[in-house]
Formats: sequence, structure tokens, C-alpha cells
Amino acid sequence: MVGYAHEVSPGRFRERFGRYFEDFDIGHVYEHRPGRTITETDNTWFTLLTMNTHPMHFDTEYASHSEFGRTIVCSPFTVALMVGMSVTDLSQKAIANLGWSSIKMTFPLFVGDTLTAESEVLKMRESKSRPHAGIVTARTRGFNQDGKEVCVFDRTMLIAKTGFENEEKAGY
Repeated sequence: MVGYAHEVSPGRFRERFGRYFEDFDIGHVYEHRPGRTITETDNTWFTLLTMNTHPMHFDTEYASHSEFGRTIVCSPFTVALMVGMSVTDLSQKAIANLGWSSIKMTFPLFVGDTLTAESEVLKMRESKSRPHAGIVTARTRGFNQDGKEVCVFDRTMLIAKTGFENEEKAGY
């Protein structure tokens, strides 16, 4: 269950998010919403914050002479947004991200584009070393407002099983 409230005392409810390991099924696809329209400020700040000095991401004059004719969104920002969009559906109950693979930037994303994403569960198995968790691998795909795929990657996460006590200890 993604978002729900559980009763913490009579007539008092606390919102919870995410899926436990048992809530996943191979082949299920989760559409991540809301989408996110990329602003020039988003792109410039992320680019400069991460010390990316390529002018295609923050110099409009330079980028105007490229094959795209304008600045492009910094690709690690696209990946980071897609990961963030997927948290409620995929990793809200994660103990750890175990890795990303096969990251592909399939079409440029531009300032002013609106990014949406979806994830399909590819694999899952019980953890061999942690009986309170399982391992889930999902493929996440990002799209612009025209439905054009802009990025795709696989992500593997260690996900808590139902009853994992950390939420109770933390007052969640």
C-alpha cells in the first residue's frame, strides 16, 4: 500500500507511505506523479552545485550554437528527479539503494519540459543475509510532456519486510 493512515490511538491517525517487500509483484508498473516541470533555475543550480562546468547546461549563448539550439537539462539532474519521483512507489521502505545500472539518456530534456516517470518491477528475491528484507529491481523510465522517453535505468533496492521495527522506533 502506498499512502494510507494507520490508527496510532483511538481517533488519531498517522499517514504512512511506501511498499514493503511483500507488496511488490514482478511485472507491476507504477506511474509516478506528480510530474515536474524543469525550470532554468533548477537546471543551473544543480549543474553548478555539482561543479559541472559544461556550458550546454547554463550558458544560453553557447548552447544556442549547438545542434539543440538551447541549453539542455543536466543528465544527472534528470536521473535524480526520476529517483525522487519514484520514492513513494519504490523505495520509501528501502533500507538501502544497492545500485543503478544501464542508465541511458535516450532523448534530451530541456528547460520548460515536464518530466514524468514510471517503474516496472523486474526482479525480486528474499535477502540471504537479512531475514527482515528482500531485494527488488525495477526499471524506471522518464518521459517528457510529449511522451518521448528521455531516460531509462534499472535500480536495485533492499526493501524492508512488513513488521520491520524501524518505523515504530522512529514514530512513523
